[in-house]
Amino acid sequence: MQQYHVPLLGLRYWIALCLASIFGANMGDFFAHNLGLGHVAGLPFLAIALVLVLVAERFDRAVHEVYYWLAIVLVRTAATNLADFFSVDLKLAKPSVMAGLTVLLVLSVAAAWQLVWRNSADRPDARSNLLRADSGYWVAMLTAGTLGTVLGDYFSHDLHFGHVGASVALSALLAPFFIAGIRQLLWPLPLYWATIVMIRAAGTAVGDVLAERNNLGLALSTAVTGLVFVAFLISWRSARRGAATVSVN
Repeated sequence: MQQYHVPLLGLRYWIALCLASIFGANMGDFFAHNLGLGHVAGLPFLAIALVLVLVAERFDRAVHEVYYWLAIVLVRTAATNLADFFSVDLKLAKPSVMAGLTVLLVLSVAAAWQLVWRNSADRPDARSNLLRADSGYWVAMLTAGTLGTVLGDYFSHDLHFGHVGASVALSALLAPFFIAGIRQLLWPLPLYWATIVMIRAAGTAVGDVLAERNNLGLALSTAVTGLVFVAFLISWRSARRGAATVSVN
């Protein structure tokens, strides 16, 4: 993904990521349950949509973040269904799934760092490597999202916190990472990706609270969290990265 389509790190980015996590958690459940696609049948559609977004992005020279946030939501939606597939459909123990996903996340980030990010000549700033938005980045984002979803469900169900208790506990655990993020102290890759996992975990629990029948219900919760996410991005626009359009080199 080209740099002028990628948001800047800062308070706006981290809040938007939290909102996208809640929306994506609801969207994943909406795909699986309300649309009747289950945890697997919807994944090819999400993959095709992601490919279309990434291809269209390559031909667009306008300066905006639409493609990045579309990709984030699509990947988060897929991560929700993947997590449920592992722990619900396959009935795998959540600690084992989390251990395996943690190893996969570490390997994917390490491989991307060794093969691409470390040797990037056009982005020497350490912060730029956190938002490269290339293929390695999206693989890591899918893995982190799946791991965070399983972690959120583990707090809610296996640890018997319930959705509300898990929301409070995971939000408290996220708070130090979030504060460090808005203060731009998360430049090292491990801290950045640990924060992504915690955002996904807390977002899963919060999304489940909103989607409960006694609250908004899944369909309305999906619509409301999506609208809030979009409204936030529109109302708080990030600093422009340059001219309104970028000429082709």
